[in-house]
Amino acid sequence: MPNQSFVDNAQVMANGQVTIPKDVRDVLGVTSGDRVSFVVEGNTVRIVNSAVYAMQMLQQEMVGDAERTGLTSEDDIVALVHELRNEVEKA
Repeated sequence: MPNQSFVDNAQVMANGQVTIPKDVRDVLGVTSGDRVSFVVEGNTVRIVNSAVYAMQMLQQEMVGDAERTGLTSEDDIVALVHELRNEVEKA
């Protein structure tokens, strides 16, 4: 999605609820029932799609893991998948 910049507003209700404006929901890619996360950094808060944020955090945590385990090529990964599938079939 192209980098977008705009300002939108919402009113905080008595119980703390806020309706996320449609333009913001569209940018986040969220619909009814989806979850969002609030990322607080100092006095700034970002609202993000929870599923996307979780995947980004997982990817950050896994940086370099493949190389550390010896998976340095696509062939290495294919061989590992075949090995794991063979173990499951034997069980």
